[in-house]
Amino acid sequence: MSTITAPLLPVGGSSTPGLLPSPQPSPQPVDNRFASSRRKHAAIAVLSAFTAMLLFAGLAFHGYVAWVIAHPYVSPLTSNPMLAKGLEYTDVAFPSKSGKTTVHGWYIPAYEMNGPKPLRSAAATADMKNTQHAAATAALSQAPSKRTVVFSHGYGANREETWVPMYELAGLLNRLHYNVLMFDYGYASKADPSPATGGLEESKQLLAAVDYASSQGAEELIVWGFSMGAGTALQAALQTDQIDAMILDSLFLPSPESLYSNIRQVVDLPRYPSLPLIEWMLPFWTGTTFNHIPAQQVLETAYSIPTFIIHGTEDAKAPVDTAKHIASGQFNPLSREWIVQGGKHELLFQAHPKEYIQRAALFLSQVNASRKSDV
Repeated sequence: MSTITAPLLPVGGSSTPGLLPSPQPSPQPVDNRFASSRRKHAAIAVLSAFTAMLLFAGLAFHGYVAWVIAHPYVSPLTSNPMLAKGLEYTDVAFPSKSGKTTVHGWYIPAYEMNGPKPLRSAAATADMKNTQHAAATAALSQAPSKRTVVFSHGYGANREETWVPMYELAGLLNRLHYNVLMFDYGYASKADPSPATGGLEESKQLLAAVDYASSQGAEELIVWGFSMGAGTALQAALQTDQIDAMILDSLFLPSPESLYSNIRQVVDLPRYPSLPLIEWMLPFWTGTTFNHIPAQQVLETAYSIPTFIIHGTEDAKAPVDTAKHIASGQFNPLSREWIVQGGKHELLFQAHPKEYIQRAALFLSQVNASRKSDV
């Protein structure tokens, strides 16, 4: 009896010679729509990241611009009244009217005659046997001046403001028997720095300077302001009646328009969105906004005190129309304006030194005569 053996089948997909391999599953086609969608999502993610990076860079740049506006670079002091003009002076410091900052400056005393200086004969002069006697006689003929000029320097400068030049004016005023107070606003101070606030805190610092001058015996007090220091003087004059007169050279009033105009002279930024962004960021550095600056009130105020406005027609930083507008609103009979044809910002003294001094000295003498007649 014979046995029939069945052929063995391949196990686990292996093949056996002489037999066909088991069929394999065919590959599935790739879904192109899925791949395309993945590429789109990746592109959107990259574009979003790039856009976010640009937005962050733009915000950081405008934040930096706002910080620079609030903290302008100001060169350190290079001299002093004695070295520059041989003027005796005292270092002074006093708190701002707000109590938030400390003001540092120089007080330059002056003397005025009590009356006609006594004439001495040759014999009388010969009888003066020592310098102590001579000093005592001189003291009888002069007394501390009761007239003071407070300088209010411009933005980005300190009390020296050499391009004006401030030392020359201080020397002139000393010869005219005016005490002079020169001080640094907070943004120019190396001892007690504080941010620029468009005149809000600066006006409080100026008021403190006025108080200090009064404490030294000033009965006639003139504020002489330059650029934003002139605009600050106008803000301060809204808050006190201690100021008897003002001289305002190249006056600058902070506003969004003036801010944007001056920024564009350094970097050509588009008005939008740059100006709104910088306005929005300034309070982070200064603690205040343009809405707090009384620029409109200044433009609409007729000050009761004599005001002498000096401005150049080619002033690229402070529009001459603003100066003309403020000048036209003044009613005091001693108030006046001098619009210098071709004059540039804060360079009016340099361009016309003789006429500048003559006009300023005449204004001061008339203010002094008027005050004496009212006493």
